[in-house]
Amino acid sequence: MPYVEGFGTYPFGEEWLFDAVIRSYLPLLEVARDVTMTVTPVLADQLEDAGVRERLRRFLVEWRIGAAEADAPEVPPECRPACEAELERYRRALELLDAAAGDPLRPFREAEAEGRIGLAASSATHAVLPLLATREGLRLQIDAGVRSHRRRFGWDGGFWLPECAYAPGLEWRLAERGVSWFCVDQTAHSDPLDALTPVATEAGPVALPIDWEAVSWLWSLDGYPSDPAYAQFAGKSLRGIRIWKVGGGAYDPRAALDAARRQAREFLAAVAERLRSFSAERGRRGLLVFAIDTELLGHWWSEGAVWLEEVVRGAAGAGVRMLTAAEALAEHEPLERRLAPSTWGEGKDLRTWTSPRVSDIAWAARRLELRLLRALSAGLPAPAAARAARELLVVQASDWAFLDGRGEAGDYAFQRATGHAESALEAIDSPARTDPRMRSLAPDLSLAPLLEP
Repeated sequence: MPYVEGFGTYPFGEEWLFDAVIRSYLPLLEVARDVTMTVTPVLADQLEDAGVRERLRRFLVEWRIGAAEADAPEVPPECRPACEAELERYRRALELLDAAAGDPLRPFREAEAEGRIGLAASSATHAVLPLLATREGLRLQIDAGVRSHRRRFGWDGGFWLPECAYAPGLEWRLAERGVSWFCVDQTAHSDPLDALTPVATEAGPVALPIDWEAVSWLWSLDGYPSDPAYAQFAGKSLRGIRIWKVGGGAYDPRAALDAARRQAREFLAAVAERLRSFSAERGRRGLLVFAIDTELLGHWWSEGAVWLEEVVRGAAGAGVRMLTAAEALAEHEPLERRLAPSTWGEGKDLRTWTSPRVSDIAWAARRLELRLLRALSAGLPAPAAARAARELLVVQASDWAFLDGRGEAGDYAFQRATGHAESALEAIDSPARTDPRMRSLAPDLSLAPLLEP
């Protein structure tokens, strides 16, 4: 989730954040068991902000519950069950939010404290770490992310590599900050079954290869969310309520829930078979790491939370044992194997964030990183340096190049990247004192990683 707090709502901006909380985080945390979730620091920064919490509740009541209530008597009769299902979804989200006293982070903490989930950290603003220009800039992203995660949740050493972007040697920088495990995607560089074995690195942290074979059952054009019975993401009423289905016609909530439960059973059967095949060939138990964007479940794919609930409920009966990443590492011995440069993006390389279409964003972020380091060496005052560092962290987010390259948000992503770059340069070059806070971003920021030898 990019840093959108205070930077617009519709059609781009805070609405992304609000819908993710309402449709994904709250319902998923009700049903999640024996899974690891990453709360990226930039997401937690925003959800910790009191102003965001107030606007989130108002958005839910006025623009989601209110919209469904207004639509119900106006849509065609065959669409009313869809409106009623959406209204029930949003009312339940309000109950969960109010039970957490309006704090969207509280359900994460409670689920972890109850032992139902594990929580992993990530870099400060979900930067593609191999693209950073300097060791100092890399340390800043990792250090700021770990600091904020440790304060909010404690930490067991788990770290989500943004976009699974890995380059040889990165594990040493992760080890410096106490990382014990991270995920990689080695699909393009190894036998498919190799993904079912953790990898030991010389630096210490264990790499967990994600199993793209299994991920593709969901994350592909013909994956689970494409079922004709499901709610169409873009098939909305004028007020934004999902009333049409993927296969055309009015959305039938009961048929969609049946499809989600059926696909959960199919998923578990396929996972069990894949693990059996691995064991038969390799003579050891396999560890299948199934990693997806959280927002896919519930936000993009309306029925995703029901699918996950059925997976959790049916796993043991299907012969599948679900584990958090930390639990899995305690039971599965990693093997030494060379890791290749990779991401889980297009082509399994860096092209999504470095192609000619977005190269201006990529190179501007690197130039800004070098500019800040030069200013620090020349004695840039701490308040200005903190402001510039926060602006740099936002510029480095992977979201801007991804959105701009795909044209998914108009010029919003490009304007955000260039606007924060301008603000960083203003903080560096302006003689006037600048606000070091930049709203709620990276409240635990330390400039020490930029000054370390």
